[in-house]
Amino acid sequence: MRDRILLATRKGLLDFAKRGNTWVIAGQSFLGQPVSAVLRDPDNAFLYAALNLGHFGVKLHRSKDDGNSWEEIACPSYTGIATDSEEKANLQLIWILERDHQGHLWAGTIPGGLFKSTDNGDTWQLNEFLWHNPARKEWFGGGYDSPGIHSICIDPKRAGYMALAISCGGVWLSEDYGETWRPSTKGMVADYLPPEQADNPNQQDPHRLVQCPGEPDHFWVQHHNGIFYSKDRCATWTRVYAPPSSFGFAVVVHPKNPEQAWFVPGVKDEYRYPVDCRFCVTHTADGGRSFIAQTSGLPQQESFDLVYRHALDIDSSGDRLVMASTTGNMWLSENGGTDWSCVSNYLPPVYAVRFV
Repeated sequence: MRDRILLATRKGLLDFAKRGNTWVIAGQSFLGQPVSAVLRDPDNAFLYAALNLGHFGVKLHRSKDDGNSWEEIACPSYTGIATDSEEKANLQLIWILERDHQGHLWAGTIPGGLFKSTDNGDTWQLNEFLWHNPARKEWFGGGYDSPGIHSICIDPKRAGYMALAISCGGVWLSEDYGETWRPSTKGMVADYLPPEQADNPNQQDPHRLVQCPGEPDHFWVQHHNGIFYSKDRCATWTRVYAPPSSFGFAVVVHPKNPEQAWFVPGVKDEYRYPVDCRFCVTHTADGGRSFIAQTSGLPQQESFDLVYRHALDIDSSGDRLVMASTTGNMWLSENGGTDWSCVSNYLPPVYAVRFV
C-alpha cells in the first residue's frame, strides 16, 4: 500500500504521509494559491503542480527533489493559436496531468486542448489533430464556459493506446500516442439534448473516465446523465443505475477487478449536494448489476460535501481509497470503502487527490 497522498486544494498543495496509524500533513507548497492538478513521475520522483491564479494566469511548477523545492516551468500555451471563430484562445485551466509509457507528459486543459511534453515540461506541443477536428465545433462547456479535457487514460498494456474524456465533447480514442483520434460513445445518452440529438457523440458530458489497469478493455464513466460501463475498450457503453443517485463527478475502478467501481452520488444539476444531506459512496462489485451504499464513518445528516471528479482515488492494492470534498473534509478507507475514517475536517476545498 502507498503511504503518501497529495492533495491539490484551493489553498495550496498538501502532502500527507502516514505516521504509525495516523495520517498527517508532512509537507505544504504554494500556500494560499489554488492548485488545480498534481502529478508525480515515478521514474524520476519529479513532481508537477498546476496553479490557477486567476488574474495572474495559469502557472506550472516542477520539483526535482520530490517537493522540497520548486521551479516554474513552461505552461501549455495558446499563443498564436486561433479558434474556429478566428479569436485567440487563452489557457484557462490545466485540468489533468498524466504520463505515458515513453515518459512523456500530457496535459488536458480548458479550452478543450490536449498538450504533450517530451522534455519533462520544458516545452509543450498542442495536439493539432484534436484542436482542428471539425467535431470540436460542437463541443461546449459543462460546469465551465468552455469545454475541457479532464481525463486522460494511458493503456497500461498496449503502447500507444490512449483514451480521453471531454466535458462536453465525449470520449475519444487513439492507437498511435495521440497522432489521430476517433470518438467512441455508442450507447451514451445526453438527456439534456433534444431526443433526436441525445446520442450525439460530440456533445456527451462525461464527468470522469477511468480504465482498469489489470483489464484495460474495461472503462467506467461518471456522466452527467448517469453511469456508463464499457467492456470493449469504449466501443460500446451500457447505462447502469445506482441508488440513491446516478449523478456525480468522481469514479474509481479496482486495479485488478474491472467489475468493481466506486462513485460519490449527489443531487443532480445545479444543486450538487448529497441526497437527503446523507453522504455516501456507492459501490458495485458485479459490473453495475447491483450497488450498495457505503456509509460507515461518513456523515448521515446535514452534509453538503461535494467530491470533485479528481478528488477520489484508489491505490494499487484495491483496498485503500481516499476522497476529499469541497467543504474541506477528507476520508480514508482501508477495506474497499466498507468503513471510512475521517482524516481531517479543516482543509481548504479539495480539487484533486492522488496516492503516490
